[in-house]
Amino acid sequence: MKRWILVSTMFVAMLVLSGQPAMTQTSPQAQSEQVMVSIYLAPGQHINFLKWQAAREAVNQSLGFPPTSWYAHLDGDSWDYVSVGPRLTEQQEMQLDREAWNRGLTTGFAAGIELRHFMLSHTDTIAVGPISASELVTLGQE
Repeated sequence: MKRWILVSTMFVAMLVLSGQPAMTQTSPQAQSEQVMVSIYLAPGQHINFLKWQAAREAVNQSLGFPPTSWYAHLDGDSWDYVSVGPRLTEQQEMQLDREAWNRGLTTGFAAGIELRHFMLSHTDTIAVGPISASELVTLGQE
């Protein structure tokens, strides 16, 4: 089961990241950035899950952080939603928590417990991209 989840996660991440627009710097490392790819399974709780995420997305937007891209399942694998967003710094995470708290949203461990109420499972993966295969070869040879 764990192998299937790993393979599924890697496939979805590659599929999603390939649709992201390329950046304009020249070196492979400058062209790509670290992102957080999350895959969610939320049976019976889709609307509540999306409302929870939308409330936090509004906090991110108010602070000017890069947006998260969302993908909804239509056919195929067993996930419901995939998100690809920026990997935030510890300082940015603290800003988000402070602003979320000011808006009356749960934060920290309580937020994690609240989120888990809406889903059956999820995975988080730190990835790099968007980046071409040839650029990855170059990075692998450095």
